[in-house]
Amino acid sequence: MNLVAWAIVTCEVLFWVVILAGFTARYIFKRPTLGLILLAMTPVLDIILLAVSGVDLARGATATLAHALAAVYISVSLIFGKSMIAWADERFRYYVTKQGAKPVKRYGLDYARHYLKGWVRHLLSFALGAGILYGLIVWIGDPARTEALSGTLRIWSIVVGIDLVITVTYFIWPRQAKSTG
Repeated sequence: MNLVAWAIVTCEVLFWVVILAGFTARYIFKRPTLGLILLAMTPVLDIILLAVSGVDLARGATATLAHALAAVYISVSLIFGKSMIAWADERFRYYVTKQGAKPVKRYGLDYARHYLKGWVRHLLSFALGAGILYGLIVWIGDPARTEALSGTLRIWSIVVGIDLVITVTYFIWPRQAKSTG
């Protein structure tokens, strides 16, 4: 694995370490300010990843799938970050500290609407990530060095389309609660 791939793995692991440390400080040690500071550090990881990837490309590296995934990771982290933290916060509070309401399981139209919101976030992260990828392609200016970036952009376009189809199916065939009995 190259440096950028290791940076992605490291940033992902550190993202969850920082999140868990933030929740632990907030709920276990009753230090909400420290918890907030730790949670606020998550965008710093994105900046570090962006710097590692950018420096590598600026030094003349041919863009790899790892460089493309760094752009995807950064855009997904920025767009989904707040909702991922809220999701994890709700579960940490309920399952670890035994506080708050049990996380809601969604069914029917409620699930479809929730999934649609997720798809809109996916579309926004795609737009941001596509902008980053396209910007890198233009900045490097060498199609031979940016093939992995343009390939990722094409594949991600297809994935966003498939996700839209899945989203629509939840409105046509709403998710049903599992029957007990």
